[in-house]
Amino acid sequence: MKTTLIKLASVAILSSVIAACTSHTTNDIAEVPLRATGDMGVIIERASGQVQIVNHTSKEVLAEVDGLGDLSHASIVYSRDQRYAYVFGRDGGLTKIDILKDKIDKRIIQSGNSIGGAISQDGKLVAVSNYTPGGVKVFNSETLELVASIDSSILTTKPKNKDGSPVRSKVVGLVDAPNNKFVFSLFDSHEIWVADFSDIEKSNETKAAPNAMPKVTKFTDIGLFPYDALMSPDGRYYIAGLFGEDGMALLDLWHIEKGVQRILPNYGKGEQKLPVYKMPHLEGWAMAGDYAFMPAVGQHKVLVVNTKTWQQVTEIQAHSQPIFVMAQPDNRQIWVNFAYPDNNTIQVFNTETFELVKTLTPGPAVLHMEFTPRGEHVWMSVRDSNEVQIYDTKTQTLLKAFKSSSPSGIFFTSRAHQIGL
Repeated sequence: MKTTLIKLASVAILSSVIAACTSHTTNDIAEVPLRATGDMGVIIERASGQVQIVNHTSKEVLAEVDGLGDLSHASIVYSRDQRYAYVFGRDGGLTKIDILKDKIDKRIIQSGNSIGGAISQDGKLVAVSNYTPGGVKVFNSETLELVASIDSSILTTKPKNKDGSPVRSKVVGLVDAPNNKFVFSLFDSHEIWVADFSDIEKSNETKAAPNAMPKVTKFTDIGLFPYDALMSPDGRYYIAGLFGEDGMALLDLWHIEKGVQRILPNYGKGEQKLPVYKMPHLEGWAMAGDYAFMPAVGQHKVLVVNTKTWQQVTEIQAHSQPIFVMAQPDNRQIWVNFAYPDNNTIQVFNTETFELVKTLTPGPAVLHMEFTPRGEHVWMSVRDSNEVQIYDTKTQTLLKAFKSSSPSGIFFTSRAHQIGL
């Protein structure tokens, strides 16, 4: 009987200890603030080399992270799990930010001057396009170790560098494409290249040193000076804008054997050319139904193009020279911002009738817009007012504004699951 009582007492003591530990653990877990990434984003503060981490449901700033270098032309892509933001800086910096811990996870300087980047379909590779010294570098997304370096030397010209090496072309319009490919344009040599990393991934070489070269398919003479490019939302069409001539260059990735096709070859012919104060951005272009809406270089208009024939259907007269032409997620309206000196204005157009819905004047230097994933709100960076403004897309009315130091790009984590962004 005595032994049984001792055993019962031991069990009671053990049960109370377990209960206490469980209660303590539960309380500890309850005290840990949980944060989901689905409604988060990052805003570039270009003048101060820092970013704001925001929540677009509560419309609030959660944190600021500094030490990111030159962000005068910065862009961002996200990891597949939406936890990490990869920031491409103008100083050649590649910075990996942990948006749950509000701090820099890793940072490297990979070139002298970079203009943007992309993340592969499987999320394992981050590619950076470079102005100086040119070319594309590809990194392991987890460690930021170099995987491959793609040279953009212009072999058709005489060497001009001091060391006798060929001059390299600036690389622009770098986007991801299905099957672990990257597509980009060479500004100085008038080319489009497709870098296929699918075989490298299969051979598990993404953790290897930079001798793991992808298969690169090159298309030459695609048109003069491609300045930017875009990928259709389904990942099929890559279209490069041309600065040296009217028109655009289109590559159908479903039928890459057909090469690059010239489209819109004569838009603007016979019209007076205007000074180009800022090149339009093609990434984030608007596609709605059977139409694509594209900014016209140096003209006060938006081009409406049939995406089945790639012929221009009509044009929309706009307030000034468009920079971004962006469609709401429901594709019902496009929102357009403009180049200096008319960059205090936003115009909203109906995608069915092409009629003007509303003209807004948020303030000086409206640089960028970003829609919430389902399109109920749009966020705008108003650089010279040092603020970000949030609008209701149905009524085009201002909901909220908050302070931000020279804001430019706004990037929500929903981009993690979109091709070409």
